[in-house]
Amino acid sequence: MPKETKEQLELEAEIKNQAQKFITDLNATLPEVMELEYEGFYRRGFFVSKKRYAVIEDGEIIAKGLELVRRDWAPIVKQTQKDVLKDILKEGNTTKAINTVKKVLKRLKTGKIEGKELIIHTQITKPLSEYKQIGPHVVAAKKMEEHGIKITKGTIIQYVIVKGKGSISQRAVPYDYSEGAEYDRDYYINNQMIPAIGRIMYSLGYTKQDLEDLAQGEKQTSLDAFF
Repeated sequence: MPKETKEQLELEAEIKNQAQKFITDLNATLPEVMELEYEGFYRRGFFVSKKRYAVIEDGEIIAKGLELVRRDWAPIVKQTQKDVLKDILKEGNTTKAINTVKKVLKRLKTGKIEGKELIIHTQITKPLSEYKQIGPHVVAAKKMEEHGIKITKGTIIQYVIVKGKGSISQRAVPYDYSEGAEYDRDYYINNQMIPAIGRIMYSLGYTKQDLEDLAQGEKQTSLDAFF
């Protein structure tokens, strides 16, 4: 990221001063039980909705509601989303962001991802017998019980989706028992990576087709035109 000029730093300081003065003046007009606080100055921000956003403060990404702060997404997906946000918010570089995505998609397609980067964490919220919809975490939990592991409400299930026959749920395997299994590359690309990255890239003019084309390694006419 280019070093800030003296003028930029002075402008930033002035904006902060004005914001703090505004808060002070406004609080003077509010009832005693009410008070607004100055939270911070964010040079860049990305907002999907009021409950889903990311801002950068002192070089660090602060996110809410996005996949990178949720445990039910694979680490490789959360890290990629974080890296893309850094490229955009810290450096203002969309070209670097899309190259970051390309590299990870290539690793996923070629099988060059460690198993621990693919773990999905989901909490069991009730007895397994009470689940009417049998999701991947429930299937994985039942497989753990077959190995003699007691599963109760509150247990965190760590599983991966492997290649094979049957639905996605049926192919959920507890991570501790997944050695030798081949992960489902299409699942991690189409059901994990593209939705999480798309949440950011769609707002910048990219389409789902753009990301799907990247995943297929096809020539990116629309992306090249965007740059």
